[in-house]
Amino acid sequence: MRFTEQEEQAVQGERAGRAATAGGLRSALRRLGAGAALAVLAAATVPAGAASADARADTGSAHQGDRGRLVSAHPTTTLATKEDVAAALAGAGFDAGTVRFGTDAYRLEYRTVDPSGRPITASGLLMLPRGGGRELRTVSFTHGTTSYRSDAPSTTVTAGFVSSPALTYASAGFAAVAPDYLGLGTGPGPHPWMDVPSETSASLDMLRAARAFVPSTGRTLGHDVLVTGFSQGASAAMGLARALQDGGDRWFRLRAVAPVSGAYDFRRAELPALLGGSLEPKSSVLYSAYLLVAWNRLHHLYDTPGEVFQAPYDSTIEALFDGSHTGPQLFAGTPGTIDALLTPHGFDMLRYPTGRLAEALRVADGTCDWAPRVPVRLYTAEADEQAADANTDACAAALRSHGADPAVVDLGTPDFARSRHLGSNVAGTADIVRWFSGLR
Repeated sequence: MRFTEQEEQAVQGERAGRAATAGGLRSALRRLGAGAALAVLAAATVPAGAASADARADTGSAHQGDRGRLVSAHPTTTLATKEDVAAALAGAGFDAGTVRFGTDAYRLEYRTVDPSGRPITASGLLMLPRGGGRELRTVSFTHGTTSYRSDAPSTTVTAGFVSSPALTYASAGFAAVAPDYLGLGTGPGPHPWMDVPSETSASLDMLRAARAFVPSTGRTLGHDVLVTGFSQGASAAMGLARALQDGGDRWFRLRAVAPVSGAYDFRRAELPALLGGSLEPKSSVLYSAYLLVAWNRLHHLYDTPGEVFQAPYDSTIEALFDGSHTGPQLFAGTPGTIDALLTPHGFDMLRYPTGRLAEALRVADGTCDWAPRVPVRLYTAEADEQAADANTDACAAALRSHGADPAVVDLGTPDFARSRHLGSNVAGTADIVRWFSGLR
């Protein structure tokens, strides 16, 4: 859930002010950081009116011919040498041990569909290595939670925590494709947070846009796609992987899946931990608020904010999640505990979900309910303070129930900015790039 992985620095109050100091997460403060754990949420949303995920996919079929069409491409940042890349990754706290090339970065804008299947535009980051073969293997990286639109991968290219994994993969020789999702980057409207169906369509269409653009650079994208994502992006990665395996695009072919620190079982693992106080308090506040505000826009969960949010937050909370407010503003505008945020009705809604919320959670909790025919690694950190460990256990069990054999990679207790959750992204990326590089 990483509210741009609410980088624990933001999660811990005053420490957020120190998050953007020299050589660390330069844009940490701006990120909601509440975390990668909410990656799970990303998997859970149903269209307004409680339509099913299948129905939502059908509504986009009328615009299938336009999906993934490239609208524009903007060069953003070039790191000309591998030394430049290594310095940027080291400055962001990431492992530079696999760097082989300099990189070129582009912001792509493309056609896709909104949660109701209507045409809309979205943006994303494409990073290419400055070397290697003409045909590139593709890594899709789906990022963790952020609310501030300028913290998306395509607008936080080299110094940002959210783009460091893409930089890692591109500098190792892959074409790194990182969608911003709807409503972030340059995309219009609010972000439908944790809506896996639209995250899946935006991610798939970003791959198509990248394939259309890459030949202009003298390269091509091969058929294989290696899929990974962190926090919110872990659920998005599972959604994209399933779509690719199911033939969502005739060109691309799923090769491997490696999500990190997802919230795959939101109803039975994440929500109880969040409401029960076993996760970091400020992260839990931000995730709860984001969930209710974003899903109310999609599913109409309440008539007025005062039904679920206590005063004075009931009059300000929805505006904070409009895409224009930074991480520090979200931090300052929300209380320190869930008890101070939610009304009794708000608590009951999340503790005992019914109706549209229950259906949305059913969709979210289904991201691991399939049988991958490719290698799968699920990455997790011990005692993750934002994504409850039980989420990964539930995902592994669901995959195994379908006959799959996922490997669960225990990253131990990685620390980054005093956060194991964020640390799992750093440590997981270092391991995944080496694993992907060894798959032929």
